[in-house]
Amino acid sequence: MTLSLFRSVLFVRLILAGWITLACGLTAQTVWAVVPGTGQQVKGVGDDFEDPDWGYDYRLPKSSKNIDERTRAPLGGSKNQRWLESGLRGQPDVMQRVATPEGGLEGSEGALLIRSLYTGVPGRVTRQLQQDDLLLNISRRVGGPVSVRRVPNCIVRVYLPEFEAWENRTGTSFALRAGLRAYVTKREESRSRFGFSSGRMQTKLEPYWPGIFIRFNSETDRNVKEDSAQLIVRARQNGSDVWGPKIEQTGWWTLGMSFTADGKVHYYASPGVDDLTAKDHIASFFPYGFKCERFNTFFFNVANGDNGHTWSTDWVIDDPEFWVAR
Repeated sequence: MTLSLFRSVLFVRLILAGWITLACGLTAQTVWAVVPGTGQQVKGVGDDFEDPDWGYDYRLPKSSKNIDERTRAPLGGSKNQRWLESGLRGQPDVMQRVATPEGGLEGSEGALLIRSLYTGVPGRVTRQLQQDDLLLNISRRVGGPVSVRRVPNCIVRVYLPEFEAWENRTGTSFALRAGLRAYVTKREESRSRFGFSSGRMQTKLEPYWPGIFIRFNSETDRNVKEDSAQLIVRARQNGSDVWGPKIEQTGWWTLGMSFTADGKVHYYASPGVDDLTAKDHIASFFPYGFKCERFNTFFFNVANGDNGHTWSTDWVIDDPEFWVAR
């Protein structure tokens, strides 16, 4: 075999090996995942909470559209116009700038405490798991939704208190989530004057909200031996949640999500406040089978049992950042 022929055969084999590897899915997840904090940070989006005069206008009563279809405008918002109340679930009851807990980002002197007592309908209790949302005002500051072709990604530091200070309830307590839109095809039902149901298939941009949740397992639950916590990823292609890493230590954690041009969502987490790296990758999915087209915002959930007397866990966040890789 001549040298030139050998090189040609070797080149073809390498090409075939690459296609086989991708087809088998052995490395595709790692190759296509983008670490949050990649690219260029979008200035004017996010917050560092260093302003001693940081404040929030609550404009009560807050929304509870997810329960009783009432938005109760006007919506609340921060004085620096970087944060908004959710028109779907309402804002946390307390949002307060506090001194950065020990071990936080170098040079940080301020962070944001968020907690809630009444997470359901204002003026009454549901005694069920309910949640409030705090949204970053991204669309207004960048001029509208961001295409995933720009590979948007987000990152935040979250302080987890010692387990004895958590709301003593097994279940979701906090989440980092994203507001996304994807094209969904479904039948639009209608009725004729003769009472027959009919409809045609239509494709529309529909919202969905994947995220990373923190779940507490309380020792007061007969199925739990000792207090613990765990990360949960939402969601697989079939819509089911995925158990993530167990939280072995409290204190500061770094959470992040990225959204690539193929429509996939990538989830990252790591104890501490160091920048995320490829080794902090938890999972990558097309949640609910959707392929993301547009990124609207990212936001934070706080949840409790909405019994009228037990506060949610005190959550502290710092330096939420928004980036685009392209």
